[in-house]
Amino acid sequence: MRRWLPAPAMSAFLALMWLVLAQSLAPGHLLLALLLGLWVPHATRQMRPLQPRLRRPATMLRLFVVVVADVVRSCIHVSVIILGRPQRRQRSGFLDIPLDLRDPHGLAVLSAIINSTPGTVWAESSADGQWLTIHVLDLDDEQRWIDTIKNRYEKPLMAIFE
Repeated sequence: MRRWLPAPAMSAFLALMWLVLAQSLAPGHLLLALLLGLWVPHATRQMRPLQPRLRRPATMLRLFVVVVADVVRSCIHVSVIILGRPQRRQRSGFLDIPLDLRDPHGLAVLSAIINSTPGTVWAESSADGQWLTIHVLDLDDEQRWIDTIKNRYEKPLMAIFE
């Protein structure tokens, strides 16, 4: 079964995305979605040598809810900063955060979370993987940012991937 369906989640996601983008459930689109869902993961399996071991689906769901809420909250907060007084725009800066997460898939997800949250950007990670540098639009309390990244994102990612 693994030979024909190397990544079942990816297959389902690709097929579903094709149907959403095509906005059609016509037989031709259903067939094309099925073919894409089966062929792409099979054709790209050599490009994915590290297979993630995902654990704790409830933690994944909680993390997803936390990230969506944080993105919405950050959108509002960044809008207030941009549309507010010019003094509020002068508190941006870079921040170094110590990392305990080592799994490359977990680090990729952490990068996606940080970069998709308005007002934060993953700027750099140290060569030894011990430190992460981010740029924050509203850097009023460095320790609050460190605690947020470590407790809200890194700990759940470690539970999921490590």
